[in-house]
Amino acid sequence: MRKITSILLLLLCQIGAMAQPDWLIEAKSIDPNNYFGVTVANGMVGLVSSPEPMKVRDVVLNGVYDYYQRGRVSNILKTFNHVNLNLDVDGRRIGIRDISNYRQSLDMKKAILVTTFDVGDKISVKHSMMSLRHLPYTAMSMVEIKAKKDVKITPMSVIEAPNHLVDVRNTYSEIDRPHVKLPLLSSVGKSPSGKHTLAASNSIIFSEPHGQEPMLIHEDWDYNMHLAKFNKALKAGETYSFSVVSSATSTEHYQDPLNEAERLTIFARLEGTDRLLQRHLAEWEKLWKSDIVIEGDVQVQKDVRFALYHLYSFVREGTGYSLSPMGLSGLGYNGHVFWDTELWMYPPLLMLQPQIAKSVLEYRFNRLAAAKQNAFSHGYKGAMFPWESSAEGTEDTPVWALTGPFQQHISSCVGWAFWKYYQVTKDKLWLRDRGYPILKEVADFWTSRVERKGPGKFEINNVIGANEWQENIDNNAFTNAMAITVLRYATQAAKELALPADPEWELVAQNIPILKFPDGTTKENATYNGEIIKQGDVNLLAFPLDFITDKNQLEKDLKYYEPRYSPEGPAMGFSALAATYARLGNLEKATELFAKSYKPNEVPPFGVLAETAGGTNPYFATGAGGFLQAVINGFGGLTISDAGITQVKTKLPKTWKSLKVKGVGVTKVSFSVK
Repeated sequence: MRKITSILLLLLCQIGAMAQPDWLIEAKSIDPNNYFGVTVANGMVGLVSSPEPMKVRDVVLNGVYDYYQRGRVSNILKTFNHVNLNLDVDGRRIGIRDISNYRQSLDMKKAILVTTFDVGDKISVKHSMMSLRHLPYTAMSMVEIKAKKDVKITPMSVIEAPNHLVDVRNTYSEIDRPHVKLPLLSSVGKSPSGKHTLAASNSIIFSEPHGQEPMLIHEDWDYNMHLAKFNKALKAGETYSFSVVSSATSTEHYQDPLNEAERLTIFARLEGTDRLLQRHLAEWEKLWKSDIVIEGDVQVQKDVRFALYHLYSFVREGTGYSLSPMGLSGLGYNGHVFWDTELWMYPPLLMLQPQIAKSVLEYRFNRLAAAKQNAFSHGYKGAMFPWESSAEGTEDTPVWALTGPFQQHISSCVGWAFWKYYQVTKDKLWLRDRGYPILKEVADFWTSRVERKGPGKFEINNVIGANEWQENIDNNAFTNAMAITVLRYATQAAKELALPADPEWELVAQNIPILKFPDGTTKENATYNGEIIKQGDVNLLAFPLDFITDKNQLEKDLKYYEPRYSPEGPAMGFSALAATYARLGNLEKATELFAKSYKPNEVPPFGVLAETAGGTNPYFATGAGGFLQAVINGFGGLTISDAGITQVKTKLPKTWKSLKVKGVGVTKVSFSVK
């Protein structure tokens, strides 16, 4: 057997070494019947772990949508499961009932999921899986098998099609060169409507030198599955290693996805395990230069990093793709893009990874024409962004949900996010080409949308606000405040570019009302009368909008609305309250609500987040974005304004010794609280 290179040996030792506790997420008490997987992803391909050894539950490919299964709307697609492995030991297929000492752990620093287990007294297995950060369409699995006695193993690399793919075709080929023999296991199929072609390919990297590697056997099965397997006899005490590289593409990404998937797999196969691993680790090391460091509370440090790890995993720079509430962890909310992106997940990315944030905004800019058509269809000017968006940027909310036509604050959320990017980067060229065109069209939408009933009464009627349990209401506080905010941002943007600002923008902004109860409490909408609310609405005017800044008003609104938050509401409502209380200096309430914003939502065995306490739809990246804002902007005091990213004075929870937000903004500065 060929000697392992010194670089690979070093890298394998790094993976094998125990990660620091605050970087390691370990599955506890794995129960196959109560298992919610953790995702390893690179912003393009998401691999969701399984309780079955050496397998994943789902493979999600970013940006690929089609109509199938439910809702009569576009759904994000699961693609071929191209990373699964089977293993026979002495002729017997092993499964979860045949193993012991089963452990899974995610090293967040390296973005590698490591699974270990024993098969009786015969072998020990270590399986390390990653979605390669530097190769957006490619994953790698590394397998290490140690024999406890003389044994025969038969590993199998598998590609299996999910049921919704049609016209599936499987191929196997080998490229033979003087220096290498390169096997290719490939599959291609159509999405349910035939809109897309999807393809996957994988190849095994053997540790033996060329000419001495095991012979591969290809097997094609009837139920959309095929595999490549090899036999290996091991002596007691011998350790055998191999890797599998797997690529997935579609016509969303390439005209010829099958050929491209095979080319990418060939590239990865010839790069080799050590070079692939080295570059993957280097890319994640770059990402983690922007980090949140908490001293004094190891569990909170781990929880915060877990949230940040997911945001970094679910999106990447340079793609023009956005984030859905569940990221690349599955099909939750059909993979659609909501306000969850701009208001909840985007701000931490903007502060820590501006280039990734820029890619998220590019998703909206590329769909501006569709938003303008949507406004036209509803009798308005400018751009009316859809409440649920997928590939085309048209409305993809299921027809039965009234949120589609009426949750119009989404347009303001988009405009708000675009101006925030300019405040952070001061990129005037981007503002001219990207930011201002969005802000102008959103401002034009609101000037045409308001109902002009006299001074101070430019009303916005018949909407659904952030609190979705109040439908078709008038003058919603969040909708109105957001409209005012983005109208003024449009005016600012015009002035920055020395362009004439439409005077209607400021006129309309001055006359949109924010309603009050007789005692001065901000009223959620014209007919609101103290009902239980799904999530924050009025309180969002304090944070993240900074629309209401008067301390007495903030405290009055908090005192009234906090008791009315439903315990069944989504996580981000509580995180916004935590941020506001932290900025007001009420650490007891801030700490209580910070924990409430995510701890009850953790599900086994990794503690991934569900949308609500007791929920079962992880991973809820929206909630992660919310509670990261509670840390960065609440306890950390960071604020985005025309002055850029600045810091207000704050205090920390009692168990925290210090908080450091590293690598912030374009200049990668750090902010600390002690």
